[in-house]
Amino acid sequence: MVEKITYYAIVDASSTLEKPGGVFRRVANEEGTTDEFFSRDLSWEFSSLLIAAERGDRIFDFVPVTEAEADRIVEWIRELAAPAE
Repeated sequence: MVEKITYYAIVDASSTLEKPGGVFRRVANEEGTTDEFFSRDLSWEFSSLLIAAERGDRIFDFVPVTEAEADRIVEWIRELAAPAE
């Protein structure tokens, strides 16, 4: 099985698709499926938020985005985390 990565913008009442609360990815391969979000620590970390949303917990909306859009969100998060000069 080829690895398939699906990206999502995390949107809630205080964020938008242009400035989402975060970015999420689901990685599927022959070993299974892993869900991760890009953290404020600037790394991908495990998360069960998408599974919870699929089961009805609608605190966050997961809006599918392209890899390029996900990269833009990651860069935006990196900029927010950068120390002020």
